[in-house]
Order: sequence, then C-alpha cells, then structure tokens
Amino acid sequence: MYKVLITDPLSDHGIEKLLQAEDVEVVRKVGLTGDDLLLEIESADALLVRSQTKVTEEVINKGRRLKVIARAGVGVDNIDVPAATKKGVIVVNAPDGNTISTAEHTFAMLISLARNIPQAHRTVVQGEWNRKAFVGVELNQKTLSIIGFGRIGSELAKRAKAFRMNVVAFDPYLTEERAEKFGIKKASFDEAISVGDFITVHTPLTKETRHLINHNVFAKMKDGVRILNCARGGIIEESALYDAIVSGKVAGAALDVFEVEPPGNHPLFSLPQVIATPHLGASTIEAQENVAVDVSEEVLHILRGEPFKNAVNLPSIPAELQQKLAPYQELVEKLGHFVGQMTTEAIKEITITYAGELADREVAPLTRMMLKSALSHHLAEINYVNAPHVAKQRGIHVLEQKSGHSHGFTQWLNIEVKTAQSQHSVSGTLLNGFGPRITKIDQFPVDVTPKGHLLFIQHLDQPGAIGRVGTLLGSQGINIATMQVGRKMAGGQAIMILRVDKPLPNDVMETLKQVDEIQSVMEIDL
Repeated sequence: MYKVLITDPLSDHGIEKLLQAEDVEVVRKVGLTGDDLLLEIESADALLVRSQTKVTEEVINKGRRLKVIARAGVGVDNIDVPAATKKGVIVVNAPDGNTISTAEHTFAMLISLARNIPQAHRTVVQGEWNRKAFVGVELNQKTLSIIGFGRIGSELAKRAKAFRMNVVAFDPYLTEERAEKFGIKKASFDEAISVGDFITVHTPLTKETRHLINHNVFAKMKDGVRILNCARGGIIEESALYDAIVSGKVAGAALDVFEVEPPGNHPLFSLPQVIATPHLGASTIEAQENVAVDVSEEVLHILRGEPFKNAVNLPSIPAELQQKLAPYQELVEKLGHFVGQMTTEAIKEITITYAGELADREVAPLTRMMLKSALSHHLAEINYVNAPHVAKQRGIHVLEQKSGHSHGFTQWLNIEVKTAQSQHSVSGTLLNGFGPRITKIDQFPVDVTPKGHLLFIQHLDQPGAIGRVGTLLGSQGINIATMQVGRKMAGGQAIMILRVDKPLPNDVMETLKQVDEIQSVMEIDL
C-alpha cells in the first residue's frame, strides 16, 4: 500500500484516480508545516502540493520512503529540486493543464484591448455615458503576430482564426508543415513584429528573451499596434512599452504578468491605454482541476513503476548504472550548456560522440542530460525525461555514436549542433583530480574549466589583440579570472575564452565588439 500525502487544497475530482486506487492510501492534511510535516512525511511514498507547502531539503531528507513529489501546477519554485534529485526523488509538474485557460485569457484580453471594455466599464459604473470616447477596432482581417508558437500560442491561433484574423507566427522551431496545418503564416521575428496589428508573446523567459520586445523592436512596429503579454513578465521591457504608448506608437497594451509581481504603483497604470490583470492566466476552476488530474496520474505511474513524462529532474536510473555514469554527468551537462549558448538559431541536428571508456558504457541517460542542457536555452518545457520526445516533436535530429578514437584521452566526448546557417562543436574530458575540462571548441584546441561566467571571443590572431581586450575590460572594472586562447595557425582565425567575475554591461559588450580584430563576442554562463 502506497501512502500519498496531500498538504494543499485539491478537489476530489482532481485526485479521483488516487482515491479510487486500491493500492493507494490518501492522507489529506492541508496546511501541514514544521515538525508536523516532518513527522508525516517520514512514512509517505508521494507528496502532492500546490504552491503553499514549502518542500525544503529538510522535508525531502525526512521522507525515507519518498519516491515522488508532485506539484499541481507548472512552477516548482516551492520545491528544492536539486535536493530531491540528490536523494533520488522524482519531481513532477503539470505543464499542459493550464494551456486552454491561458489561451482563453489571452484572447479575452485581446478583445478587451480592441474594444476598450475595461475602460468603458469603469466610466459607466461611475455614472458616465461617453460612447464616443471608446471607439475600438474590429479583429476581422487584422493581423495577429504570435511570438512563440508552442502549446498556448497554437491554441490562441485557433481562436484568432475563428474571428477571421490573419495569423503570423515566429518560433525558431516552427516548421512550414506545422504552420500550414494551423492555417497560419510562418514568419521571421522582424517580419512578425512589423506586420502585426496585434502582437502577443508566448515564449519562456530566458536570457535570450528577457526584454525581447524593447525600444529598438517597438520602432520597427506599425503605428497604432496593440501589445499583449500573458506569458512571463520581463519579455517586454516595461519602460520601453511606457515610452512607446506615450509617443503614440503603441495604441494599447494588455498585461497579465509583470517583471516584479505584485507590480505596485507601476507607471504603466497611469496610462488609460493599458489594461491589466493579476496573473490570471491559469486561474480557472478547470485549469486547477486539470493540473491535479495530471499529477495524480503521474504519481500513480511512478509508484507502480510505469512510464511517466512530466519529470522536471532526473528519471530513476538503476543504482549500478548511476554509479558508473555519475562521474560524467557534470561534464555532459556543462558541454551541453556551452554549445547550447553558442547559437541563437533553431537547432536542427545534434550529434554526441562518446570515445574511450565511455564507448563501453550504456550512455542513454547521458544523452538525455546533454539534450536537456543544450536545448534548455531555447525551450522552456524541456526536462531530462521528455528531452528526446521534445527534440523529435521539434524536428531536431539526434544522433548518438561511439568512436574508437579517443583523441589521447581516457574518456572523451564531443557535441556538435547544426542549424540552418551554421554548426558548432565542443569537446571535453575528465582530468583525474581536476574534474571536467573543455578540450576543443569549433576545432580550436583549448584547456578550459567549464564554470562561471565566460566570454567567448572569436578574433584574428594579430599582435596586441589579447592585450587590447584585457586593457578594455580592466578600464571598465571587469576582472579576468582566467584566460585561454586557441588557434589553428599563426595569423589566422583564433578564439579566446575569459572567465570574468561578473556579466558585462551592454555598453561594454558593444565597445568590445568594436575592437578591430574581434569578429564576435558572446557571454556563456556555466
């Protein structure tokens, strides 16, 4: 008999499958905290929570029988995922449960924005009757540009098509076939933002998408464009949006999320063209029940040793295999993160080659780790369990191969990624007593410890180039912890990798790019 402990409010319908399972005992103790929670978790096989219960490392370590922690929702901020992973506890969430709810909320905001519904309501209940002040626009034949065409973006497109809108979408992983299936037009980012009468964002918030919609992007939009963000605060630069509305470039904005929540007395709220809601995308009865249903099913699968899909950490690996692969996990993840940040384009193909001792190992779990690490900088929903499925769904060809040529190392691996325009590779090994090392980047030999904040610079091997970089960074108070250079031949193409103590301000990055010998500069976080 499995004991499932539930410490946050969940409806009977949401956990119906658990309640009906003959091999499960459901214990509901809502609001359990402190010593009471520590006592109860000792005998639990599974813990089901929403956002209230804080699942700390102490709680996880007390769960001597604990196999799975399930979050009835998308985020896992209240769960110490690294601690769960370290103890071998699977953490699952429900990424699909609020898809319809968020798409519907976005469309409700779209209509409200087009017809000034919140503003008109406010004046009517105040005793006014000013019809001329709230003349709106029709959605019919207007162009909706969707930035990010995942689950929510595609559901939104269906609704927009029903209102006879012209839909264009930008997503690095959107294929022509999928666009045709939805009856929309696949567009580049610049095209999507320039043709939209309405622009809505549905991307994850990453280093690449933070302030994706900024002053420069607003300048490329149509005059009178209307903007929506029901995804993540920070994708739209809020100060730039304020300026664009004040200038008349943007006719209105509908926001469900903000960079800081709650936003307090935000400057945008002083503008009558702005409508806002308090992060209500997933706030429907159905969505809350759907996420509970989804995680209940996952819990049953995990407890019974059946296949499951929505883990946000490592899947369960046999102890013997885990012990053999453990030394290589950090190396694989670091190389994956490095190569994943080397390109901002959509990855079309990934090849991972194992050599030396690794050629004799069962390496499938390592390949999953590599996929998750490399693609996590482009895809928010990816995790160790669903990485192969997501890659296949996105049309990314993954090739795992083993080689007898170990390039002089006891164990060696190489990851190569290809996009429509370019390809990049990174190789690495383990040095006894020193840990992971990057040994080659794009065929340039190096010896780099993969950690910290790195500057990856491609340049011409000319006298004084390295000195100019060091002088420039020093003049800006940027301390260089380590530096590695690599070249194929004197005077030709070369690279340098610098570990610095802090990220570079944008103006310093731009100045660095102006150095004559430098061809490109990118920041890589490991």
